[in-house]
Amino acid sequence: MLIPRQKTPNLTLPTLDHGQFDLSSEQTERGTVVCFYRGLHCPLCATYLKEFEKKVAAFAERGVNCIAISSDGEERTRAMAEKIEAKDLRFGYDLPLSVAKEWGLYISTSRGKTSIGIEEPALFSEPGLFLVTPEQTLYYGAVQTMPFVRPHFAELVAALDFAIPNNYPARGEYTGEV
Repeated sequence: MLIPRQKTPNLTLPTLDHGQFDLSSEQTERGTVVCFYRGLHCPLCATYLKEFEKKVAAFAERGVNCIAISSDGEERTRAMAEKIEAKDLRFGYDLPLSVAKEWGLYISTSRGKTSIGIEEPALFSEPGLFLVTPEQTLYYGAVQTMPFVRPHFAELVAALDFAIPNNYPARGEYTGEV
């Protein structure tokens, strides 16, 4: 389990048009939103990533970088980027499932073709959304066991509008006896 205020796992992946992504060397004022998505086969992911694309500029205005990541290969990742008409959102691909597990993501097995007629990979990770500080510590995290009911990007932007001026700390950091 990831713990707020503690270092996150390393994350280094190829991206579609932005070279190698390395979380530890991200240059940002306030952090990076890392959105793990299921893959091209997921119609809910496409809808979710369209919303993410719309908020990239708002995150940037607050000093936050953005990236969407899946275990899909380059071809399927490019198809997803084209499907959502991405212009600003970075896409990382070839996420090793061992790394997905380090991030606390759930892993699912294929059920064949989805409702949009695209084959699911044999194994893939379920969604997760994280805000990682420039020091690579966890500020916010949410993971799902299914493709449904995901955090809203507009709410995360609004949370930053409160957290930044109030120097609001990451919460959920206590790991002692209860």
